[in-house]
Amino acid sequence: MPRIYLCFLWHMHQPFYKDLASGEYKLPWTRLHALKDYYGMVEILREFPNVRQTFNLVPSMMAQVDEYARGEAHDPYLVAALKPAEALTVAEQTFLLHQFLQVHPPHMTQALPRYAGLFEARHSQDSLETARRRFSAQDFRDLQVVSQLIWFDEEFRTADPEIRDLFAKGADYTLDDQRLVGRKQLEILGKVIPIYREMAAAGQIEISTTPYYHPILPLLCDSNIASVSHPGVPLPPPFRYPEDAHTQLQMAYKYVEREFGIAPVGLWPSEGSVSDETFAIAAEIGFHWAASDSGVLGRTLGRAIGVDAIYRPYRWEQNRRQIGVLFRDHFLSDLIGFVYSGMDSAQAAHDFLNRIRENCRGILAGGRDALVPIILDGENAWEYYDHNGRPFLRHLYTLISQDARMSAVTVSDALAKMEPEPLSHVFPGSWINANFDVWIGAEEDNQAWSQLLRAREAYQAAANVPDDRRHLAFEELLIAEGSDWCWWYGPEHDSANRIEFDQLYRSHLANVYRFLNLSPPEELSRPILRVAVSAVHVPPSGPIEPVIDGEVTSYFEWMGAGLYRVDERSGSMHGKKFLVREVYYGSDGKNLYLRVDFHRGSEQTISEMEARLNISAGDPAESSQVTVRFDYGRANVTEQKLAAAPEAATAAVEFAFKNVLEARLSLAALGASSGAPVRFQFSLWQGGLPMDAVPQQGWIEMTPADKTDWSV
Repeated sequence: MPRIYLCFLWHMHQPFYKDLASGEYKLPWTRLHALKDYYGMVEILREFPNVRQTFNLVPSMMAQVDEYARGEAHDPYLVAALKPAEALTVAEQTFLLHQFLQVHPPHMTQALPRYAGLFEARHSQDSLETARRRFSAQDFRDLQVVSQLIWFDEEFRTADPEIRDLFAKGADYTLDDQRLVGRKQLEILGKVIPIYREMAAAGQIEISTTPYYHPILPLLCDSNIASVSHPGVPLPPPFRYPEDAHTQLQMAYKYVEREFGIAPVGLWPSEGSVSDETFAIAAEIGFHWAASDSGVLGRTLGRAIGVDAIYRPYRWEQNRRQIGVLFRDHFLSDLIGFVYSGMDSAQAAHDFLNRIRENCRGILAGGRDALVPIILDGENAWEYYDHNGRPFLRHLYTLISQDARMSAVTVSDALAKMEPEPLSHVFPGSWINANFDVWIGAEEDNQAWSQLLRAREAYQAAANVPDDRRHLAFEELLIAEGSDWCWWYGPEHDSANRIEFDQLYRSHLANVYRFLNLSPPEELSRPILRVAVSAVHVPPSGPIEPVIDGEVTSYFEWMGAGLYRVDERSGSMHGKKFLVREVYYGSDGKNLYLRVDFHRGSEQTISEMEARLNISAGDPAESSQVTVRFDYGRANVTEQKLAAAPEAATAAVEFAFKNVLEARLSLAALGASSGAPVRFQFSLWQGGLPMDAVPQQGWIEMTPADKTDWSV
């Protein structure tokens, strides 16, 4: 009787957060996800001995877990969580409020109302400093404890008496409780690798892997391949190092074989990214199967496809090299990843399996078995589920176990049971839109690839470098080749830690040069991110003629002005201190008027700062610049270069500062022709360092108009 072979592949992955030069872990997410997901996702299978699954382990992530378990990982976040609250410095208190109160889905914090209370207490204050002063030592200690407990797996919340008691206590934690949280973290982290070894040896799970530092393999082999899946995409100078792709795969193969006692036969290429060249390398190393997305299958076959094409195995073969291939059901995998968290757990499990049965009805009726590949992230989705997804998984695994025509099997099990279809080639692409646009093509992505290429060329050319330092330089290159950095570059994704990811990427590249005894290029000191801040931007609606006195003397004075208001809630700017609240601007046809409003309470901070205006009324090379030194009650122009007026034309500009900074600039002196657009940038400087800017990127633009132009 034909059967449904249900293949779950859970992909476990975090970026490599360790800086090899300092030994410091720059972000804590590997540790926290190890507490919440990596152990429990396997442990739950003990309750369902007939459910077999594949777990894809990224070696660079597991190496981090192992170092944590051995107590050798230096993690400043964990140090901050375990330091006695009474001994925290002002900087450490600020760090806790900034980093330990990030927004989490309600399901993560439902067992600890104290966390929600602390979150509200912090965000009810106008500033981080005000909140810091109002938090007591007990508040900080409770934050230190509950911010860690919310990451503890459901398994330990119920089965471990000490952890259960910490949850039951809920608040008013002691220093001993802090220490216990630290001990329990190391204890849980120490269980992760052993349970994978145990369950793999028992045959209930299969361990597949990914290239060691999670690079996009086709782009390592030849970054220009991106133009095959997206013709015309703008690309950086070509990066062509297939030997690096081979090294990344070989390292992963050997790591799994060494750490888990079983050589991996399966490969989930990073982000499901495949090409003929990468399949050839994988087959040469010894991998027997690989997986990608149904979108890649459709472009490979050159036609629209249905489940009949997806629910079967394939065999890729070229030049006497071959590898088995399966393609994930994109729709069903995404239901688990993004949809079922909003449903009742039992209803979601029934819906999922009913969809599979309906999809397979025609296949089974035709006398053929169906292989249903469900491949997705094994960690991030559960934050949005009730009780970390455990009720959903228990319902799902129970229903699978009860279905006589359905078996949950490993990928290797399924491939051994079904005859594959031949594939003479595979279309180059990833699981996202069957192309590589997330990682290359955008300005930020291309700059990152260009810097990587220059570092790779520097490594290639370096001579007389000791072997140990050359080895470290190459490892930093392999780390920088990982997909995670360009995941955050470009317009597709956002994160509260996007700035930290940018800094970490550039640090890895800088370390390449340092280990080669070379000076890192200056470009690595500057962010790649074109940090976008959401803003309210309303263009002018009428002429204005404000009095330049540094005060808003009347509501009507700036009526009709354009408004640019910065939105400080933007995750991409998390942690930045904003001084400017909003900018008003407009014209009477003869002058450009500007008004800058600062945040209340920032008077001392902005005292004796410099304001710089850059105004372009045509050719950017002919732009005007004005620098103003200001403090309460005064605003003195210290430097000016006007495009169409001599240096002595002081009457061309006028500034005043009291409650706001106001300015008038003659359009004629700026070289603005009638009806032509004028654009400007405003920045604040202190001690030669930029403190704030509006806008953060680009210009504010307007077209000055005479009074008569506004008449109806």
